Amino acid sequence: MNAKEFRQKYIDFFKSKGHVEIPSASLVPQNDPSVLFNTAGMQPLVPYLLGEKHPLGKRIVNVQKCIRTVDFDSIGDNTHHTFFQMLGNWSLGDYFKKESISWSFEFLTDKKWLNIPLEKLAFTCFNGEGGLPRDTDAFECWVKLGVPKERIAFLGKEDNWWQAGPTGPCGPDTEIFYWTGREPAPKVFDPSDKRWVEIWNNVFMQYNKKEDGSLESLKNKNIDTGMGLERTLAILNGFDNTYDTDLFKPIIKEIEVISKSKYSENKKEFRIIADHLRASVFLLAEKVIPSNTERGYVLRRLIRRAIVYANKLGITCNFTNNIAKIVIKNYTELYSELKQNEQFILEELEKEEIKFRNTLEKGLKEFDRLSKSGLDGKNAFLLFQSYGFPIEMTLELAKEKNMTVDLDGYNEELKKHQELSRIGAEQKFKGGLADTSGETVKLHTASHLLNEALRRIVSKDIRQKGSNITPERLRFDFNLDRKLTDDEIKAVENEVNKIISQKLDVKREEMKVDAAFKAGAQGEFGAKYPEIVSVYTIGNYSKEICMGPHVSNISELGHLKIQKEESSSAGIRRIKAVLE
Repeated sequence: MNAKEFRQKYIDFFKSKGHVEIPSASLVPQNDPSVLFNTAGMQPLVPYLLGEKHPLGKRIVNVQKCIRTVDFDSIGDNTHHTFFQMLGNWSLGDYFKKESISWSFEFLTDKKWLNIPLEKLAFTCFNGEGGLPRDTDAFECWVKLGVPKERIAFLGKEDNWWQAGPTGPCGPDTEIFYWTGREPAPKVFDPSDKRWVEIWNNVFMQYNKKEDGSLESLKNKNIDTGMGLERTLAILNGFDNTYDTDLFKPIIKEIEVISKSKYSENKKEFRIIADHLRASVFLLAEKVIPSNTERGYVLRRLIRRAIVYANKLGITCNFTNNIAKIVIKNYTELYSELKQNEQFILEELEKEEIKFRNTLEKGLKEFDRLSKSGLDGKNAFLLFQSYGFPIEMTLELAKEKNMTVDLDGYNEELKKHQELSRIGAEQKFKGGLADTSGETVKLHTASHLLNEALRRIVSKDIRQKGSNITPERLRFDFNLDRKLTDDEIKAVENEVNKIISQKLDVKREEMKVDAAFKAGAQGEFGAKYPEIVSVYTIGNYSKEICMGPHVSNISELGHLKIQKEESSSAGIRRIKAVLE
């Protein structure tokens, strides 16, 4: 079974159970400052998991693009990836444990679908912890379906409790494992046996975790499931690793041609190059640009790490575009943004590769020289500042030589130079879409007014390019190839406050996406929307496609104050503002 067939089977199965397919959200979260990237299928759906009505109903299915950066050290093994695709189905206050479990079982074992023998499957349930009850309901559901009790293990919160960030929807889960050993699976399930590989996670979202750490029961109980496409595809085809699937084979073959070396003899290097450049192509497709901060830093690290490993294979010419073209060709059927942005992807990759290759060889020689006398903080920072080596790369090179790096000293040097290199911490700021506090909701609504004011005062061609909202402030990105004048900033601020004084109502309605755009609704540039969307209208002033939530009348907002206007990246400006 190839990736396309498997993906379609999953979608078709849940459509047969009344689910509606929605497109993958962007890798870059919209209005969610708690994460750099969408790291799980549920993150773009948080407002709906908290009770906001989804315009397409209560049963949803999709394939979500994800990026995780906490597993860098694991990249190169059989199953971990930086970029991956998550198959997911959701119940938004509709069905719960019984249906979720029985449908997962049906999809996996029924001859019409995946036809996996039951003897190759095992399951875990939440054992209860910290005053939270043991999940006997999930256990009984599996047993009634014919699962032997000895194939079900109860585990604690670390293994069978799920939440995406420090706050938000959460709950116990049940996980499904597949036996990858060559010999028959043991009758008694031992979760510590690495031959059992997790393929599916069904989360029973019963609670909302608040800022103070306490849990409150959700008004509507939800189901959130996730199945890694890459990992499960490998298992279904009898492979012990994901790189043997059709998702990676063409990339691996191209690296063999470029390097004139064999994958079988250089698996770690090949896999890191393939993983990192695949992820880089998807990030570039969403106009993330290599830089020394935040998302750009993660992208730069991925590209440069791939080049370092290519160098170990003897690849000294520019090669990243060769790999990028294969990724674009193989994935564009599902992700049209790759083809649409192909020229940008290739240009940015080549620029970064040329920039880094100009210093790579000198940097490696300098590393060897400095490592003889020990890598103190100043030396580690020199490698970063003068040769473009991210600190993680220096740490990795040092580890290969069984050396340590003075990381505290490096961080001190970094502070002296007033640089901030934020790698992909999965919890970057407080707040996020899970934060439905009054201040966040007000700022979210204010960002709609700001968007429209910019269009009316500065240019009708302005479109939102991203926003980031915490309870303290809003950050709004928009397309413009110049700096705003002081007069323009003041005029935009005055315009927003004039509209707030009119005490307009905020109305929500559901519309077909084409009709929404025809009615003049604004949408985020480059975003993919489902067939039916929520549209928020502020009087006769502003109309936007948005997930919400918003205030009911803009008189609640108070007074907007623009604190700063600056460049975000090439052709993108950024405004930071507060409500007083």
